[in-house]
Amino acid sequence: MTRQDEVVLDVQDLVKHFPLTTGIVLKRQVGAVKAVDGVSLQLHKGETLGIVGESGCGKSTLAKLLMRLEEPTSGQALYKGRNIYDLQGKALRELRRNIQIVFQDPYSSLNPRMTVGDIVGEPFDIHPEVAPRGERRRRVQELLEVVGLSPEHINRYPHQFSGGQRQRIGIARGLALRPEIIICDEPVSALDVSVQAQVVNLLESLQDEFGLSYIFIAHDLSVVRHISDRVAVMYLGRIAEIGSDTEIYEKPTHPYTQALLSAVPVPDPSVRGQRQQIILTGDVPSPANPPSGCRFRTRCWKATDKCAEEVPELVVRPGSDHPSACHYAAVREDVVVHH
Repeated sequence: MTRQDEVVLDVQDLVKHFPLTTGIVLKRQVGAVKAVDGVSLQLHKGETLGIVGESGCGKSTLAKLLMRLEEPTSGQALYKGRNIYDLQGKALRELRRNIQIVFQDPYSSLNPRMTVGDIVGEPFDIHPEVAPRGERRRRVQELLEVVGLSPEHINRYPHQFSGGQRQRIGIARGLALRPEIIICDEPVSALDVSVQAQVVNLLESLQDEFGLSYIFIAHDLSVVRHISDRVAVMYLGRIAEIGSDTEIYEKPTHPYTQALLSAVPVPDPSVRGQRQQIILTGDVPSPANPPSGCRFRTRCWKATDKCAEEVPELVVRPGSDHPSACHYAAVREDVVVHH
């Protein structure tokens, strides 16, 4: 078994519905927001799985579920063969040590009243077995150096750093407990474009150095392609298509993926002239009242009666080499994004 063959996280039919209630005193459930509705995926050791989709598609809810910041309505996520939602006590603490998160906004995810040393060293207070108290200052300085910051800045406060530097502090905090998996929830979306590349390159070098596995959540398709080995495209709580970066970006088969890629800016005029931009009609349906059958059918130019009646399974379709949740999945060459 090669390193990339080893599955470290196996998500099976994960569901999270948030109840909608009416009334102030006697609350009555009148429905549910189906934020995540049957997501299955695997994360392999040492790989980066990118998750993309429009705002509100369920990406961040999925991240919270995998961190156990939210409990699922149903489904399971197996970490090394054990369902993380069954873990309690010591086993749950061990899980939290091995799965860490880097948040989207470096301005709000760091406590402004704490020094950088306290922020990066706080995980050691919760997991004292990782670093004895006498070694913590040295360990924090090492972590700052690993992410490209000066160890001498250990006594500074977050407001004394730029946005990119603050995100590096967040990454150092995520690395503190030597996790196996890091969930990156839109870690560069709040940063300038030039700084985004620096942070992505840092994440890649840390992955090589420490053998990390990433779930990288973003809405920027270009950033996701740069860092990901495989990509899952989400729409309204479900995965529409999943495959290697080459399969998704050069052989997209789901109409939603094709529409997303057709909107990616292309600097080369000769390539830009060969591409047809797909303009989607209508708004994204409410996750509280999603369409029957295929959730994308209300905006899809291929939709038929079958799409309204049958939920398309996420399977490999004829003429394709990766799974797609579309009854009529097919490659469209005119929307492909080349290197």
